[in-house]
Amino acid sequence: MYIKTYMENIKYYPFFGNLANPLKIRIVGMLKEKEMSVLDIAKVLDEEQSKVSHALKSLKNCAIVQMKQKGKQRIYCLNKETILPILEILDKHEGKYCKKCLAKRMK
Repeated sequence: MYIKTYMENIKYYPFFGNLANPLKIRIVGMLKEKEMSVLDIAKVLDEEQSKVSHALKSLKNCAIVQMKQKGKQRIYCLNKETILPILEILDKHEGKYCKKCLAKRMK
């Protein structure tokens, strides 16, 4: 029974593993506000462009972000079909259930 449950749930690892990474979650937060290029993201986060590009590649492989070519620039945005609705649900959840958790972390 445990093996079957484990194997069924392992499929969630790539998605939640991406969101457990501090750099990637900061990128997701930025892209929630507006579309951005790798250079813009790297500049705002004060991170190396290669590090940001690597994070974006991983997020793109999991379809958390999408990329479109604009001339020579690659512009990234969140997946509007699935990720934005998930983030809205998470925001509602956080507002209703996680205030105590956040307050404890801030201390």
